[in-house]
Amino acid sequence: MLTFVAVMILELNEVLLPGEPQTLSLMAEEGKLTCLTGGSASRLTRWLHAILGFLPIAHGFISIDGEPLTDATAMAFRKMMSFAPSALEAQGDVKRYDPPSVQHIFYLKANRERPISNGILAEEMRRVGGDAADQRCRLVAVAALLDKKIMLLDQPPVTSAAYLQRLAAQGRIVLAATNETPLLQVADKVVEL
Repeated sequence: MLTFVAVMILELNEVLLPGEPQTLSLMAEEGKLTCLTGGSASRLTRWLHAILGFLPIAHGFISIDGEPLTDATAMAFRKMMSFAPSALEAQGDVKRYDPPSVQHIFYLKANRERPISNGILAEEMRRVGGDAADQRCRLVAVAALLDKKIMLLDQPPVTSAAYLQRLAAQGRIVLAATNETPLLQVADKVVEL
């Protein structure tokens, strides 16, 4: 008797963003570390923002398990995702993601059903491979602690390569936008722009 196990898939099918010279197709699967590479860091970031539903697409579609990303499904999609930006920018005493708007940040923060204590965060940062001063490790650790099925990582630190492999092996879709060779070398799939 055959048994089939459903594997969650994040798919981009012939997606074209405004201002991009070409379409992008990729399938990021549960249990796999997928890296998106090529081009500038800001270009890679734009693709992650499109997956989050923050940027309009000119052509093609983005889907999770065949369900297309639309204005109506964007919030439900985000509830399945955690996002680690490459950095936070200070604005007075408030940190914000750049470029998603403040409203987008609140959408993402709505995903936080449980508080993350400093002790738990410090331990997770050690697993990522960073110390308390490393902001990128902190952002990756927070994204992991949100315990979502899909992790989108914008320029994760090189020290997180083995950590990201382990997260994927635990059954998550891990999609990292990076041009860093150590991360590309451990990826299950590399998709070049």
